[in-house]
Amino acid sequence: MELAITNSTNTLSVSDAIFGRDFSEDLVHQVVVAYRNAGRAGTKAQKTRSEVSGTTKKSKKQKGGGARHGALTAPIFVGGGVTFAAKPRSFAQKVNRKMYRAAMASILSELNRQGRIKVVESFELDGPKTKGLIEKLKGLEVGRRPLVVTEDATENVYLSARNLPYVEVRDVQGLDPVALVGADSVVITTDAVKKIEEWLA
Repeated sequence: MELAITNSTNTLSVSDAIFGRDFSEDLVHQVVVAYRNAGRAGTKAQKTRSEVSGTTKKSKKQKGGGARHGALTAPIFVGGGVTFAAKPRSFAQKVNRKMYRAAMASILSELNRQGRIKVVESFELDGPKTKGLIEKLKGLEVGRRPLVVTEDATENVYLSARNLPYVEVRDVQGLDPVALVGADSVVITTDAVKKIEEWLA
């Protein structure tokens, strides 16, 4: 398979297994959910009736006072415990390496089919200037939420994108399924494409 290089007559030969495979929605969904869940803190905690501060002494006589109640730490009282109290837990889901790589290749293939991958020879800036990055992206017609992927994200490119809320810059090592799925288009250098092929092969 050949990928066209933007602003060039040259093309880049790539693997069909990575940029031309069928899209598996179920697999991509599973990997994206697992990736997002791995970032959840899982630190929510509430107290049961045995953990709240307060006496467990019977609040009033058993008879003669209307409804019968025991300790005021019961869940029906304000300040009492929670019936099914949340406890810290891990949201991590098991996704093996083969599944993760297959999902990444599936996403890249679908982006390629939709024409949302822009391959460029290089992506360099003279200095950390946001204005320079905006001009560069405007010439590539990348939409509102572009993702810039380089082999090793340079400091100039990273700093230039820092003030742009919808522009993400990643190197190949920092690439993840959520960033790919959420991008309107992906600007990727030829060196980064080769490195991705080595990674996903």
